[in-house]
Amino acid sequence: MQLAPEEPEAGPWRAEPLKTVIDTLIKPGPGRGVARRPAVLAVDGRSNNGKTTLAARIREAMPGSAVVHTDDIAWWHSRFGWADLLIDGILVPVHRGQAVSYRPPRWTEHGRDGAIEVPIGCPLLIIEGDGAGRREAADLIDALIWVQSDEREAERRVLSRIGKPNEAPTMQHHREWMAEEIPFNAVQRTWERADLIVCGTPEIPYDADTEVVVAWPSRPAS
Repeated sequence: MQLAPEEPEAGPWRAEPLKTVIDTLIKPGPGRGVARRPAVLAVDGRSNNGKTTLAARIREAMPGSAVVHTDDIAWWHSRFGWADLLIDGILVPVHRGQAVSYRPPRWTEHGRDGAIEVPIGCPLLIIEGDGAGRREAADLIDALIWVQSDEREAERRVLSRIGKPNEAPTMQHHREWMAEEIPFNAVQRTWERADLIVCGTPEIPYDADTEVVVAWPSRPAS
């Protein structure tokens, strides 16, 4: 697998039932399962590696769960300078057992309707996006998945989307994004704090409807 120089390949990879993975990650334990609030699961990883698809699969497997996309928090704000919005607008109210109906500041300024909603009684809140498991919010996240993918396949995916309706509009946009994403992830090193690594470009046999390909994260030497 071709990865950024600072990121080791996880392994050995194995196929596991998605529901088993979810139940293991969010089961009650130290700092988890607090009454009257959802478990908080971050799904993080680099661009075009399958985070959104995985988050959607988890939501489908956990009825009543909610997904918050970091792209919505960051909309017209900053590619990665939105930690305070995630923490103060979403995670702190959730930890207090409150419903969330949050409009990031740029939504009002640019006339975007609606709000980011997390209802009371939601069993699982999934924060999805590059930076979802960022260090600044680590104490407010119960479990963290890092999605690891082959860079060549991720690049192929983004090139196939450029210019299509509702997708990244130009190659220039992609280059500007990567110019910020690469150093951001090199500093964050989120894979080192992940509870589980999910492969976004699996090469072993698995059932794409019921399973995910996973591995334990590689921990830095102490």
